[in-house]
Amino acid sequence: MPRTMKLRTAAACGLVLCLALVVTASASATTATLRVVGKGNVVLAEQSIKTTTLKVKTSKTATCFGSGTGGSGKAVTVPGNTALGLLATGAKTIKQLAPLSISDHYSFGLTVCGVGKSVGKVNGPSWYLKVNHKGATKSGNKVKIKAGDEVLWDLAPSFPYPEELVLSAPQQATAGVPFAVHVFAYNEKGQHKPMKGATVTGATGPTDASGKVMVTLTEPTLISAAIGDAIPSAQEPVCFGSKCPAGS
Repeated sequence: MPRTMKLRTAAACGLVLCLALVVTASASATTATLRVVGKGNVVLAEQSIKTTTLKVKTSKTATCFGSGTGGSGKAVTVPGNTALGLLATGAKTIKQLAPLSISDHYSFGLTVCGVGKSVGKVNGPSWYLKVNHKGATKSGNKVKIKAGDEVLWDLAPSFPYPEELVLSAPQQATAGVPFAVHVFAYNEKGQHKPMKGATVTGATGPTDASGKVMVTLTEPTLISAAIGDAIPSAQEPVCFGSKCPAGS
């Protein structure tokens, strides 16, 4: 083969390789909403995160599934376009999420035992994963996510897992003027129903049988809903004209 042809072939192959690397990097970088609810239903994180593929060190003390189920202690690669990739990326900048306690003991995938100070225990609380209000059926490093997804990690107190609250409210309101809010409860399959008895920020009482309650605000506010052991809803911003609550 002439030298010129060899150079052209090498250049073409190099270009294909570069394009493949760009496509792979693009596919693994995903911007999604990360919600983490830890011990005592305390919200540890609730924000949009741009993921990246990274190395995560497993822990020999990650034994929440029983004696001998801890990790190898080795670092493992977690793809950015996965639910665990989103959590691991968040833990790099959100101090409440660190350290992560992860085991690579099982062949089906990585298991999460601890997120910050919220740690699962044998026959006790365990980490529950939902994507867009539906329970995951695979380990977090194998649950693929796409842009705009809402990924929830919750330290569930027991099994069966608690229902997840979702709040529906208008984005705009007027000071002192009541407006309606609806609260729904989502089960593990992603099916929902109105939630009666939930407390909502700014409401004078609990939600009725249709999940409805009237709310009156005096300033732009982030509102949320809660009841018992149910997973609290995400905070929803209610603005007054161009004025919106801090953090929204």
